[in-house]
Order: sequence, then C-alpha cells, then structure tokens
Amino acid sequence: MKLKISLLASTIFACGLTASPAAAQTSAAADTITVIGRYLSLDQLNAVKTPTPIVDVPQSLSIVTEEQIENQAFTSIGDVLRFTPGLAVSQGEGHRDAIIIRGNQTTADFFLNGVRDDVQYFRPLYNIEQIEILRGSNALLFGRGGGGGIINRVSKEPVLDEQFTSMAASIDTFGAAQFSGDTNLVAGENSAVRLNAFVEELGNHRNAYEGTRFGVNPTFGIEFSRQTSAVLSYEYLNDDRTVDRGVPSVSVAGGPDVPLEGFNDTFFGSPDRNATRLEAHILRGRLDHTFNPMLRGNVTLQYADYDKLYQNLYPAGFDQAANTVTLDGYRDTTTRQNLILQGNLIAEFETGGIGHTMLIGAEYGDQSTANARLDSYFGVSNDDQVVIPFTDPLNIPAFGFVTPARDRESDVTFTSLYIQDQIDLTDNFKVIIGARLDRFDVSVLDLSAVSPTDNGRRGRVDDEISPRFGVIYKPADNISIYASYSETFLPSSGEQFLTLSTTTEDIRPQSFENREIGVKWDIHPRLSFTAAAFRLEQGLFTTIDPDDASIVTTVPGSTTDGFEVQIIGDLTDDWFVSAGYSHLDGEVNGGTFDGNRPRQTPENMFSVWTQYQVNDRLAIGGGATYQDEFFVREDNSVLIPDYVRFDAAVFYDLTDDTRLQLNIENLLDEDYFPDAHSNDNISTGEPLNARLTLRHQF
Repeated sequence: MKLKISLLASTIFACGLTASPAAAQTSAAADTITVIGRYLSLDQLNAVKTPTPIVDVPQSLSIVTEEQIENQAFTSIGDVLRFTPGLAVSQGEGHRDAIIIRGNQTTADFFLNGVRDDVQYFRPLYNIEQIEILRGSNALLFGRGGGGGIINRVSKEPVLDEQFTSMAASIDTFGAAQFSGDTNLVAGENSAVRLNAFVEELGNHRNAYEGTRFGVNPTFGIEFSRQTSAVLSYEYLNDDRTVDRGVPSVSVAGGPDVPLEGFNDTFFGSPDRNATRLEAHILRGRLDHTFNPMLRGNVTLQYADYDKLYQNLYPAGFDQAANTVTLDGYRDTTTRQNLILQGNLIAEFETGGIGHTMLIGAEYGDQSTANARLDSYFGVSNDDQVVIPFTDPLNIPAFGFVTPARDRESDVTFTSLYIQDQIDLTDNFKVIIGARLDRFDVSVLDLSAVSPTDNGRRGRVDDEISPRFGVIYKPADNISIYASYSETFLPSSGEQFLTLSTTTEDIRPQSFENREIGVKWDIHPRLSFTAAAFRLEQGLFTTIDPDDASIVTTVPGSTTDGFEVQIIGDLTDDWFVSAGYSHLDGEVNGGTFDGNRPRQTPENMFSVWTQYQVNDRLAIGGGATYQDEFFVREDNSVLIPDYVRFDAAVFYDLTDDTRLQLNIENLLDEDYFPDAHSNDNISTGEPLNARLTLRHQF
C-alpha cells in the first residue's frame, strides 16, 4: 500500500512540473457557458439535461462550486451537505455516503455527470468542478429512486487551449493529510489531456480510526469540429479504512433514550477487524454534436466495476446499570458491474410564436450485483452477539465471521424513454411538461434459500410512468415564481436490489409525490435568493425493527411538509455569503408508528458561511451550522440532541500563485452528535481541530 501511495504522489508531482500557469478555463466542447455555479453545468454534463438557467428551473436546488469546496476544506459529500438546506447526513454504518433529503433516506441517489453512481462508498471530491443538489422527486430526469432528491457530481474536463497545474497539500490536528494535483496538457490543436489525482491518510478523534484512500482520473478531450466533440475518462479509486459506527444509546427516565456521553473517543468495535475496502474502475465516454443552431444531441456510455468489502463489530445495546455492552457484527462483500447508455436530443424552436425547448431522451442500463454476508460468531456465547463488561478499550472475546446470513446475485436491466417540453407561452410565462416511461426488470438468485422445493429465483418487472409538470411566472428577467408537481418510484427490490423475496416480489414499487411552490431572484449577476415550500408524500416503505434487526417492519407511508430558503453569492466585490435554512415537519402515516416523526429528520436546520477579502493578500472566513434534535428511527425511541458548530478560516496569498489556508472547525469545542445509523450506532462530533493547507499554481 505504501508503495502505491508513493508512486501516486510521484505521479502527481511529475505532472506538476510539465505545465504552465493557469488562467480562465474553457471546456473541451464548443459553445459552453462557463459561469459555473449559475447554471447546472451547461451544456455538457447537465443535471437537468437542457440549457436552463437556475432561475428558470421549477425546483429547489443548490450548487456548490469547487471554490466553496476548497475554501471550507470539504473532503466529503457529508461535509458539503451539512451546509445545504433540506438535507441531513446519515452515518452510513461508517463505510458509505448516506443522506436524508426531505425526510427520505438514501444510499443510492448519487450521480456522476448525470449518470447513475449507486454503489455504497465514500465519494471523494478531488476531481469535482461542482456539486448539484436537486431537491424533490423527479424520475423524469433520473429514473427510479430520488424520492427526496438527488446529488450530481460534475467532474473536471480538459481545457483545449491552455496548460496549467495546481497542487494542494494539507494536514490536520489528528494527523490526517491529503495531497492532490490537477494538471491540463494541450495534446494537439484541438485536443487536451487532464489528470486529477489525490492521496489521503485518514484520521480523526476516534481511537483506532485510520485509513488510506487514493484516486487517479485521466481525461481526454477532443474537438473534431466546431459541431462535434468528445470526452473520454477513466477513474480508479482505492479506499481502505476503519469502520466506525459510533457509540450506543442509554436509557433516560421519563423520556426517549439518548446517546452515551463522555466517551466520544471510545471505539466500540475491533481495532484489528473493523475495516472496509473498495476498488472502483469507472470508464466514461461522451459524444456531443450540434446538428444545427436549433438541434443538438449527446450520447454517454459509462461502465463501472466495483469491488467492496466491509466487516465490523458494532454496539447493539448498552446496559448502564450493569455496565455492559452488547456487540454484534458481520462481514459483507459486494461486487457490481454497471453498464449505462444514455442519449439526449435538445431542440429549440418556435411554433406560432411560442418558444419550445424540447428534450427527448433514452437510457438503458444493465447492473449485475453479487452480495454475501457472514454473521459474527462468539464462542463464549455460542451466538452472533455477546454481552461483555464495558471497559475502555473494550476487551473483546475471540470471534469470527463464519455464519452465512445472505448470499444473493441480482441482474437488473432498465430501459427508459422520456420527453419534456419547456414552453415559453409569453416572455413572462413558461410551462414545463413531460413524462418518463421506465421498464425495470430485476431477477434475483437467493442462494441461501435454495432447497428441494425452492430454486431461490425471484423476479419482478415494473412498468412505470412518471410525470413532471411546472409553471413559471417571470415578472422580470431576474425573478421567477413557480409551482411544480413531480413523481418518482422505487422498486420493491430496494435501492441496492437486496430485498426482493417471496414476500416483496408481489409488492408494487414505492411511490413518491412532490408538490412545490417557490421563488427565485437573481438580486444581481453574482447574488441569488431562492425559497420553496413543499409537500413530499412517500408511499409504503420498510424499516428495521429496533428490537430485532432480522425483522423488517412495513410502514404505510409518510408525509413531509417543509420550507427552504437560501441566499448565495457576492454581497460586494470583497464579501461572499452562503446561508440557508430549512424547516421540515414530517409524520409517519399509519401502522405501528403512526404519528411519529420520520427517521433522522431535524425540524430546523440552518447554516451560514461568509468570507471577506481584507486586502490583496488576506481573506478571512467564518460560519456556523445548526441542526435540531431528531429521532434516529421511526420508532422514535432514541433522540439525538440539537447542536450548533462554529467554524473559521484565514487565507493568505504568499505570492500570486501560492496560498496558505487555515481552517478551524468547532471553534467552541462543542460536544455533539452529528448523525446516526441505528438506535445504538451514533456518531460523535470532532472536537476543536484545525487543517492547514498549502495551494500552488505552476
């Protein structure tokens, strides 16, 4: 591993010596709008797939730029989303991105350049141009899932007419360090190569937590003519880290259970055996062609191969009176191959004086997954769980991951056709109407269920039509008032295709409906304000029984009513601000948990970040994030307290090409619990810490 890291670091450094200073960057394709952050990655890798300014999109959304990611020293999707209204971060069992959007939990609603990226892993940010967060159900553009919204990462592309390199190195209080490089080389008159790479040593305040991850992403761009261009990309990721599932909860007289306090550093697992490893290969090709000024198209082909393992012991209960902790565990392996082909035609034309921007698209996908699980076994208890005296560190008896619990193979194919028309009835009034037809065919071989009377094969085919409708009124070019309705669905096999059984294969897909009204105001070209009120209705879903993880409880549905507001941009030439607030009022509808609050849905969330350029060399920044209390699961038996965290930053340009940056997190050294996975897997927040970063452009 150390050899691989050394070679990667050498590659990054060598690339830095071959390029010249950077200036403004132009995309590899022709006629690109480059005002990043004001548009949804026009026109090349566009989350809404048509050339639409944010002010004309009838949907709540946020865009986080590369500059914001760097200034706030974000290193993960979770870091980004804590400063985004309407979203909360879930723990993800310590081995994957998991988020809550408008009260809906997901580990699969992630996209890369508009193409599905649904394997469970931690996504790095080293090669990202911007992150697009679209809130509300919208199957028309993305297909299945995305009940509360989606996250789309837009990767960096080659620049045809410049050579540049930038490099960054950082280290923090806990010894975590990262080194990254971004270089662009002109390869010919109409072609270029861009190489992004990073290596990271992981660490935090938790005892026994460590790891290494690295990635390399070469991309080739070529312009065949003014009408035709192509981008080819390959990305390799390797992630090897400790799995940490936090602390358990404890009982409190007269109220719900709360997180165990006073043991923020204590590791409730096996330091030697808690681990996750990922290897990913992602290949992507995209062809863009302009047929004439009124018609353009693109085709994207993506193949991805993922090999994932994680194994862990974790707290499954805590008896404060007896001073004992219950441990459980398992080992889980997943391999997946994704092949996705997507094509879009965008036509802009008029009929009878009425303008149209029409999108016609198709998508085909083939996803093959193999997943197996082995439960833990403790000899002293002759069981997969063990109760031991609580000590720090834990004295864990001998165990192994030996008991088969799951062994499934799944093949999923989906075929989609979609059409959408943005109709400009007048200069002030627009209508968006469209629909998507999805055929979702899943077949599962449950090897653990095979018997003389059961071949273990399960299957289901769903045909779903998902509409989208929106109206936009523009009293001025820079103001829009909108209303929208959209739907999406999630097959009964679940977002990771693991829950199809003899019971669920006859269940229709879960449905989501989103109704929304909102306003968007570009106060000036570099400052925007958005606000939205919505109702999101979620159909039948399942949750894990809090007393027995092997029991899956069916919940008839839930409703979340909410409000979101955000202002982002430059108040003056020297003063930037990004602030957001969301209010979420969620309720479970029917069943055992009727009237309870949905899982991990804080009623109020607020965040702000502001940065001021003091002079030509010095800038300062600061901000805060507040998260209201929330219940971990629908049973509402464990309550996570609210918290507010304050951060700060100082930036100093040593030269025109070199910047020194200091980010301080949790200035007031607050004890807090930012997220959770289950009632006894609750993350503890990092104490006061700092990260020092040096950036240089060659």
